[in-house]
Amino acid sequence: MKYPLLFILTFLFFFSCKPSEARRPVSKNSGAFIDASIERSKELNSKEYAQIEAVIKDSDNTFISSEYGFRYTYTTKIEANTKTPVFGDLIEYKYTLKTLEGQIIYIDKALETHSYYVDQQELFTGLREGLKLMKEGESITFMFPSQKAYGYYGDNNKIGRNVPLICDVSLLKLTTN
Repeated sequence: MKYPLLFILTFLFFFSCKPSEARRPVSKNSGAFIDASIERSKELNSKEYAQIEAVIKDSDNTFISSEYGFRYTYTTKIEANTKTPVFGDLIEYKYTLKTLEGQIIYIDKALETHSYYVDQQELFTGLREGLKLMKEGESITFMFPSQKAYGYYGDNNKIGRNVPLICDVSLLKLTTN
């Protein structure tokens, strides 16, 4: 007698529940936040490019606009038609990061030789793209707006958010894949 009652109660428990209806969203997103964010980004970019142009204007060097959105000038240019790095190549390079005012940010990194497998390791966007423009033996000064450097978050150490950078790079050795 005990088991049929348990069976009936179990049956009623599982089948007497009404399925819940999906809840509707409380508010609808109008896209105003995204539009405002886009406007802020455009204003920031204009401000940073104006700062970079002011530094270039005070310089004696001729800067080239890259298709990637940064400016650069050659310190040492190799005229020979030699290879530039491509995916998987190993390169050894030195670099110095500076503020637009010319202050070196990481002195210890300026002294080190860095190794990098092209497009297979983490580097900030501007440096990754800039290294691909170089030939072995060349030195280039890059001017990166913040979105090509460390962007909105900075590097969580010495580089703050939305900081444009100057980067002096020397490509020491290129080993093709």
